[in-house]
Amino acid sequence: MSSEPTVIPIGLVVLVGPPTSGKTASVRELVAQGSLDPEAVVSRDEIRAEFHEGEAVDAASDTVDARVFDERDRRITARLAAGRIAVAESTNVTPQARTRLVAIAERFGAPVTVLRFPQDEADLLRQNEERERNDFSAADISAYAAIMRRDANSARLRVQGAALVRDVPGRGQGSRLRKPPGDSRSACLELP
Repeated sequence: MSSEPTVIPIGLVVLVGPPTSGKTASVRELVAQGSLDPEAVVSRDEIRAEFHEGEAVDAASDTVDARVFDERDRRITARLAAGRIAVAESTNVTPQARTRLVAIAERFGAPVTVLRFPQDEADLLRQNEERERNDFSAADISAYAAIMRRDANSARLRVQGAALVRDVPGRGQGSRLRKPPGDSRSACLELP
């Protein structure tokens, strides 16, 4: 059964999901399809890699370098100030992480769209074992999944400032994002 595509307006798109839930793969697919400008994706992990090129850095630690978050915020601010879509690509499962992002969007009157990646914990653990990267332990994945269940349900996300909340199914479940025909200022989310 297919539903009508969800149009995601220009503004801030916050990806919310534990590691291995498919956030990065989803935005890479959008970029590969030409449905999303690569510059729209603001990834904490990519910024950290830029700042710490060649160094071993613990990707699970949010306190590694405040400069990473400052740079992420600067890039998001620049895109929203220019009237463009910005995609905050990181876990964002805690209210604190989202509050900082929502505050930036509010400065520009930009709507906040949250794309949730609420995969089953067993699937997350299996996918983590299959990853080439090994920066998250099974305990880390389970902790992120618990925080997601507790602090990132649709009702809470709306209270925290999300204008639109949509769940994105896990890998292989048929969801995809694309540009609407003739509309370069938004994207569509198609769910099975």
